[in-house]
Amino acid sequence: MTEAIITPPARRHDWAHLIQPEQVHGSIYTDPAIYQEELRKIWQRTWVYVGHTSEVPNPHDFVMKSIGPDPVLMTRDKDGQVHLLHNRCPHRGNQVCEKHRGNQKSFTCNYHGWNFGIDGSLRGYPFPSGYAQDQRKQLGLGKVARVGIYRGFVFGSMAEEGPTLEEHLGGAMQAIDNLCSNSPEGEVEVTSGFLQHKVLANWKFVMENETDGYHPAFVHASIFDVAESQIGSLYADTSSAVTRYFGNGHSEVDLRPEFRLRDQPLSWFGTAPEKLPDYVAKMNAAYGEAKARQIMVDGTPHIMIFPNLFIAEIQMFSIQPLSVGETVQHVTALQFKGAPDFNRRLRQQTMGSVGPAGFLLADDAEMYERSHRGVQEQKPEWVYLARGSHRERLDEQGYRIGHATDDLCSRGMWQHYRSLMEAV
Repeated sequence: MTEAIITPPARRHDWAHLIQPEQVHGSIYTDPAIYQEELRKIWQRTWVYVGHTSEVPNPHDFVMKSIGPDPVLMTRDKDGQVHLLHNRCPHRGNQVCEKHRGNQKSFTCNYHGWNFGIDGSLRGYPFPSGYAQDQRKQLGLGKVARVGIYRGFVFGSMAEEGPTLEEHLGGAMQAIDNLCSNSPEGEVEVTSGFLQHKVLANWKFVMENETDGYHPAFVHASIFDVAESQIGSLYADTSSAVTRYFGNGHSEVDLRPEFRLRDQPLSWFGTAPEKLPDYVAKMNAAYGEAKARQIMVDGTPHIMIFPNLFIAEIQMFSIQPLSVGETVQHVTALQFKGAPDFNRRLRQQTMGSVGPAGFLLADDAEMYERSHRGVQEQKPEWVYLARGSHRERLDEQGYRIGHATDDLCSRGMWQHYRSLMEAV
């Protein structure tokens, strides 16, 4: 007689103990059971950034993306609608697509020849007489429950119900709007391809670091010195830049106060208008000289959109957890529609900072992995996040802000994380 397999009940975590207002327990980064619960309560419930519509510009285009560790096909059908499909044949579970990207009208499962349209519908299967009834309408590829698009940024949620994408993004929509305004045509394009950087660290170390303004002056000091860069001063103790928490886990380092003190168009990019005359002319024509000048003074945002989209001035990252101790960052250069001269320099600078021989990401990757190894030590048990808590304040829009070097963003992220993990 075969013994029944009994699945042990999931361990209950005391989230109020593990996540406190100014500290979190080290095990929250390294406990495999917590990671599995994150997959269920965060990656499979909330809105997750998947890709950009410019990655599938034509009918029948597709590209392989992900939601957490799960592969997802982003496709565009003949009518222009974008779909997010699970890469799994409903017959025997075989993956129906192995290519990273392409253009084709259908996917065919290599195992038994089932054929699916670019929208995921089952078009047919061999030897149909073997089925008593036509099951094609019920047996298409699985679809991500909800798809939302904002300014070309495609998000997916595996939950049938929940907040709308606009409700989820909240104040972060302003940052995306500001980003798009740096294009003379008001659109971002993701057309430069992706680099993939894998680190042996928990995904939350990566997420927290993206709007941590305390580390650049130390972790990146060598490249700032060699390049004679002004970036280091943006994160100095005397900087007027601020951190801002938008709610729902989203946060930014707002460098505009420093750029406005300089009052020099394109200073944020380390250049001047005379170096990009075509771009400046197009911006003036699109927005008028006064507004165009303000856009070029302010520059692009530095924002982390929970749980996985990081927009970092000149490039964009998508964070993908693979396991409790493995994370991949997919990174591409931002490209602005209608700005070829600007885009060329954006690609060049992205390669210099986060390319295979780049300087900035190598520094950060080393810190992620050291932190992941460090929190596995027994003492001290806690990660301390109290920097700047005494000087938090509200801005004119009611968002919490602090100094650029404060832990405000991490504190906000962790409280949102706790609310998601406490949900049934």
